[in-house]
Amino acid sequence: MIIESLLDTDLYKFTMMQVVLHHFPGAQVEYVFKCRSQGVDLAPHVDEIRAGISELCQLRFHDEELRYLRSLRFMKSDFVDFLGLFHFNQKYISVKHSAEAPGLEITIRGPWLHTIMYEIPVLAVVSEVYFRRTQPMPDLAVGRARLRAKLDLVRGLEPELTFRISDYGTRRRFARAWHDELIGAFRREIPERFAGTSNVWLAMKHGVTPLGTMAHEYMQACQALGPRLRDSQIFAFDIWAKEYRGDLGIAIADTYGTDAFLGDFDMYFCKLFDGARHDSGDPFSWGERLIEHYRSHRVDPRTKTLIFSDQLTIPIAVDIARRFQGRALTSFGIGTNLTNDLGFEPINIVIKMTECNGQPVAKVSDSPGKTLSKDPGYLAYLRQVFGLEKMR
Repeated sequence: MIIESLLDTDLYKFTMMQVVLHHFPGAQVEYVFKCRSQGVDLAPHVDEIRAGISELCQLRFHDEELRYLRSLRFMKSDFVDFLGLFHFNQKYISVKHSAEAPGLEITIRGPWLHTIMYEIPVLAVVSEVYFRRTQPMPDLAVGRARLRAKLDLVRGLEPELTFRISDYGTRRRFARAWHDELIGAFRREIPERFAGTSNVWLAMKHGVTPLGTMAHEYMQACQALGPRLRDSQIFAFDIWAKEYRGDLGIAIADTYGTDAFLGDFDMYFCKLFDGARHDSGDPFSWGERLIEHYRSHRVDPRTKTLIFSDQLTIPIAVDIARRFQGRALTSFGIGTNLTNDLGFEPINIVIKMTECNGQPVAKVSDSPGKTLSKDPGYLAYLRQVFGLEKMR
């Protein structure tokens, strides 16, 4: 089996799912799969991908896994009790051949509460099946040499530099076994520089911290669930604060671009949230803007955390850390460059929410290639409402 545990997913799926259970249990959603890489043919692998997802639907949470989740301070007992009954229902997911590139069509439709967990393990299945078939005899020595170079780079950093990295790479990993191996290596060899992993199963297995708060899908769903579209970002932050009471206080900053985020992230949110996460656009410019924003609201940026997670490599992360040393707290979530750097070209695959309660939803990030909506008319309206007409 490619996925052996329902914990083999990112923490923010659980933290968002708890919000859904308590605040939006009746919401209905749609997600679609997209491959951004050109020239990738997934058609020969559709049946095996479908089989991997069928195996996923047989899994249940084990008692020790539920005990682990219950030990996390922000997981509430009724939510963990619900997970004890949870399983994936295959009627909510469609996996089939497509005449259009990349030859695979995946659509997820159903109650948000019962479909929110699909994204990460399904992407991990697609990625691992693809590399099993295209690279059946991988030379892991290449990957281990690259991993060693990363570890040596981090180990050789100046001691006075505040630098901690995390693994955010479950969805596009080369293989589960490789993911497991590299987490063990980071924990063993640079524990003082390794903050943890977004993967809950590996966090439990290796005794490291599971990391994550919210993702774009939560912000997008609030476009349909809030009182009016213009206030949807404020609504999302308010509901999050109501659920977690100051815990899990890292806000995603680019659902509508940085300008719209800063317009809504007022003094109240600046003080309430611990920081923000960068996921598109120039990281240096973003960091400078956040620091200035905190200062303009009479908040010391040195007490706030800026998390960077957009297509990072360790050298880029080190440059960012040096830029903001002593000016703000920083942390770095590195994904594909950790979990799929074995000398092969990773595939850039995503599953994104496109509807909530029958209404289109969209993401308009600081990187035009990450903008996503299946309804051009709605996307144009969203840009107009948030003053983003110039963004494409």
